Parts: sequence; structure tokens; C-alpha cells
Amino acid sequence: MSSRITCDVRATAPVAVVRLRGALDLGTMRSVHQALNGALVEGTEALVVDLAEVDVRDRLALSVFAATARRAEEWPAVPVVLCSPSPVAARWLAESTTCRVVPVSSDCAEATRAAGATSALRMRARLDPVAGACRRARDLVTDACARWNLPDAAGPAALVLSELVGNVVRHAGTPMQVTVTLRRPYLHLAVVDGSSAQARAGGTDLYAEGGRGLLLVRELTQRWGSVPAGPGKAVWAMLPAT
Repeated sequence: MSSRITCDVRATAPVAVVRLRGALDLGTMRSVHQALNGALVEGTEALVVDLAEVDVRDRLALSVFAATARRAEEWPAVPVVLCSPSPVAARWLAESTTCRVVPVSSDCAEATRAAGATSALRMRARLDPVAGACRRARDLVTDACARWNLPDAAGPAALVLSELVGNVVRHAGTPMQVTVTLRRPYLHLAVVDGSSAQARAGGTDLYAEGGRGLLLVRELTQRWGSVPAGPGKAVWAMLPAT
């Protein structure tokens, strides 16, 4: 008999709570991964995963939560908290070097309050794929760095975000959402557009027409990447928040 698990997402600003019910094993972890990623795409400020009604049948399946937390750290730069695991699941989480990076709470209400209280600083803008989009993006990140007292990050961040936005203007041609987030120790930049074509490194990368392109992005950032986001994608980058 195959295992089953259901995922109920309840978004109560600024936190999304995902309540899982059923068996978690190597067969169901894929659907859990998809549900958690879907909750992140909706733009929550924190993600709480309620494990009270989960029967963990394979401890290796718990790695889905570490993978989600790593994804959320990069984009959209939000915390992920697990709550109310069974005693066995709690022990396995504590013993796992992979999962130790994910905070665990015994109470869902407490976890929700704590996660909501750790919301990062963010500034967002909706931009059209027009010639002035890069300038508006630079103004946004410069303003953010000024407000958050990050003078040394302003220049590199403006260059990187301008490249990310310029890529959308040149290639995707769709409206975009630009987000600048301070979640120490990093300044996170993200551009979400309506094209599913993924940015990639190499001689045929999507930034080729921009000249500096990914060479500049890779030089100035700690990490960068591209992930699916709804019908399109999110291209993100992380810079030290100095």
C-alpha cells in the first residue's frame, strides 16, 4: 500500500503555516517539497511547518526540510521553522547534521509568533521591461542601503541588480518584481519575471548581450542562482551586508 500525505497551507501575514498530515517517506517527500516551495513563491515572510500529524517512516525523508530551508535562505530570504514533531522525529532531526540547521519548536503557536517576529527588512518594486527599469532598480537598492546603513554594499548591489533587471528587459520582456532584503549577514537581491527560461553560466548565458553579465554577478556576489517561481523564475543574488 502506497503512502499518502496532504499539505494544507494557511497564510496569515506575515507567516505561512504548512500543516502536513500523513506518512513522510522517500515516496511522499517530493510532494512535500513541491508544497513548501509553492508556499515560498507566494511571498511569505516566514514559513512554519507543522509536523504534529506526520508519521515519519524514513529518517532520510526529513532532508526535505533542510533543502527547503536552504532554498528559503537564498530566495526569498525567509526563515523556516518546524514545529510539533513526534518524539521519534524530534530525535532524528536533532541527530541529523543535515537537518540541524532548521529550528524546531515544540509548539506551533509559539513557532508562528517567533517566526513572524524575525521578519527581515525588505523593499520591493514592480517594474515594466523598459529602458528606465535598470535606473529604477539602482535607485531602489541605493535607497535601501542608505536606510539600512550599508554604504559599502550600495555600489556592488546596484551593479548586480542592474544586470539582473537588464536581463529581464533584454530577454524575458515581462513585468518583474524586484526585491531587496536585508537578512544578516547578507543583502539579498531578487528579480522575479514571467519567463521560465533559466539564467545560466557559460558562453551562451542569458546575459551575453549585457557585456559584463554573469562575470560581474559572480565576482560581486557570495552566491547567485535561478529557481522556478510560478509561471516564471526568480534570479537571486547574495552579497555580504557590510
